[in-house]
Amino acid sequence: MLLKNKVAVVTGASGGIGFQIAKEYAARGATVIVCSRKIASAEKTANMIKGKAYPERLDVTDAPGVTKFVRHVAERHGRIDILINNAGYPFDRNMWTKRFHEVAEEEFDRVIEVDLKGTLRLCLSALPFMIKGGGGVIINISSTPAVSGHTEGAPYTVAKAGVIAITKHIALEYGDKNVRAYTLALGNISSEATFNSMTVTERKKAAMENSMKRWGDPSEVAKVAASLASDDFSFATGNTIVIDGGTVLL
Repeated sequence: MLLKNKVAVVTGASGGIGFQIAKEYAARGATVIVCSRKIASAEKTANMIKGKAYPERLDVTDAPGVTKFVRHVAERHGRIDILINNAGYPFDRNMWTKRFHEVAEEEFDRVIEVDLKGTLRLCLSALPFMIKGGGGVIINISSTPAVSGHTEGAPYTVAKAGVIAITKHIALEYGDKNVRAYTLALGNISSEATFNSMTVTERKKAAMENSMKRWGDPSEVAKVAASLASDDFSFATGNTIVIDGGTVLL
C-alpha cells in the first residue's frame, strides 16, 4: 500500500494506459480521480476499479474548466498528491503518415491543444495545491519519438517533446517544494487505441522493433508509474523513463 492516503488525478482514464494506471494506484491504496471527457465513461471505469475511485468529467482543452476541476478535486478530497497527464489526441492515421511539410498548421494545433497544452493546463492548476499541501508528484506521458525523432507523426512528436520540457522545468523549479516530476516516454504499448488501429502485419513489424521482440502491456506502464509516485523515488526527479522494450537507449 505504498500510495495509501494519496489523492491521484488520472486524465484519460476511461481506457488503455490511463485505466491501468488508475487501477494500479487504487490497488496500492490511493484515492483515484478517474477523468474522462464523458462522465458516463468515467463512471463506468470507476465502477470497474476495486478501491477508492471517483469519476469526474474533464476536457483538458477547456482552460477555465481545468482550473475549476482542479479546485473542485482539492476541495472535495482535501489535497492533490499525484497528477498523471495521460489524456492525448486520438491516433489519426491520415495525419500520422503525412511528411512533416505536408502537415497543416491546423493539424499541429489540434494535437498540441490536447497533448501539450492539456498537460500544461493541469500542471499550472495543480502545482499551487501541491505546494500548499507540502509536495506532490507529476507524471507526464510522452513517447519515444520525442526523444529519438521519427519519420511519421510529426504533430505528436512536437507535442510530446514539449511535454518533456514541462517536466524538466517543474523538477528544477519546484524540487525545494517537495514536488517531483517525471516523463514516461512510451514505445509500442498495446493499448486499445494503438493496437486496434493497426493491421496484423503492422503489429508484427512493430513487435520486432525492440530487443524483447514484443509489445508492452499497459499494466507494465502502470507499475512503473506507481513506483515513481511512491517515496521509493524520493531522490530522483526530472527523469525521462523510456518504456519501450529496448529500442531507444539513453
